[in-house]
Amino acid sequence: MSTSANSADSTAVPYVDYGYGSHVGLRRELNEDSFVVTDRLYAVADGMGGHEAGEVASSLAVQALAEGWESHAGKVGEQDLQRFLDDADARIREATNSKAGTTLTGAAVVEAADHHTGEDHRGQWQWLVFNIGDSRTYLLNDGALIRLTRDHSQVQELADSGMITAAEMHSHPQRNVITRALGAGDMLGADFTTATVDTGQRLLVCSDGLTGELTDEQIAQILNAGRNAQETVDWLIHQALRHGGRDNVTVILVDVT
Repeated sequence: MSTSANSADSTAVPYVDYGYGSHVGLRRELNEDSFVVTDRLYAVADGMGGHEAGEVASSLAVQALAEGWESHAGKVGEQDLQRFLDDADARIREATNSKAGTTLTGAAVVEAADHHTGEDHRGQWQWLVFNIGDSRTYLLNDGALIRLTRDHSQVQELADSGMITAAEMHSHPQRNVITRALGAGDMLGADFTTATVDTGQRLLVCSDGLTGELTDEQIAQILNAGRNAQETVDWLIHQALRHGGRDNVTVILVDVT
């Protein structure tokens, strides 16, 4: 799913160019990924559950997020986003009888606020990044790729504990086992982080169909190759397929110009 919208204060928002794409991959019959792209909200959901239930879960997640965003006219904070995710979780459980789940990650462009006073600082913009599951959001800043999210997965926990290396995460037999999801298991809050929006940055939001096939170093090399946003998205998906295409792959790339 993709949507687009124009907010009333879009003239004040940093100008962005973006590209996006999704591919079923080479080994799956269904594409259970969904995504949303608006002028200031970018998110990817990777559903799981089989028999189309994963597609239902991911679609409901991005719908709830987009509807919440529009109802608040894009003026949101962490608590608002968490409420949208709680709504998504409830919708998925009702629609699938708690037999499907989905990841959800991405970022909203919001005005920076003083967390002590709640005051807006006009003209200062932030990425408000959210994550639940093992889809990822990255920021390319001055050529350096920074991962803004931490996977909620068994292999991430093993890597954090030093039991496996980052390289071994790609081939580990439990690489697809996630520890947090919308619509399944115990509902836990999302992780949130912020980063300043600056000209020249590239924000990457993707499902693990990309990161399961390409290393961060390979992704960074493609992001730094000088192609525009859509060409870069197409190249990332192409490379994921060339490296095996074992899963659905969905990519959103946002350039701050």
